[in-house]
Amino acid sequence: MARRIFRRFLPNAALVREQRALRFLGARLHDPNLWHLNRRSVAGGFGFGVFVAFLPFPGQMILAAAGAIALRVHILIAVAAVWITNPVTIPAIFYFCYRLGVELLGVEPHQVPVRFSLAFLQHGVVDIWAPLLVGSVTVGAIAGLAGYGFMRLAWRLLVMRDIARRRRRRALRAATDERG
Repeated sequence: MARRIFRRFLPNAALVREQRALRFLGARLHDPNLWHLNRRSVAGGFGFGVFVAFLPFPGQMILAAAGAIALRVHILIAVAAVWITNPVTIPAIFYFCYRLGVELLGVEPHQVPVRFSLAFLQHGVVDIWAPLLVGSVTVGAIAGLAGYGFMRLAWRLLVMRDIARRRRRRALRAATDERG
């Protein structure tokens, strides 16, 4: 049952492997662990993708894909999990990460402009990069581990539910066979 849920939303692995832009990965992209839907692969991909989602770097999807290949976890789930941070959620998430980093490092917070400008990117980022990075890695690690644990638990609960359904069906069949 859990596999059916994921298969409904994920693209076909063969179609992804045939993409011209991904040919440089060669045989590494053919590792079955990158595409197989099992508890370890899905939970690992989700946990790593969530971790990468909190990192304040461009190219998070590429980083998630590269990490999934290195860790041999489900690549598409790792890339999809990165979208926890999207244009709508990034400001709130990174502000929280920055404030946590300020607290962890014990430094004074800097005034961050409401509207980003080229001048801020050239000069202001220097003031906030350390707290933002520390907070982001901390939150990412906690959220990644929680996502990993949540996905393993959810997978196990779905499997247990399926087993219970099969047992009930067998018991019902056995009861109707005894009567008939």
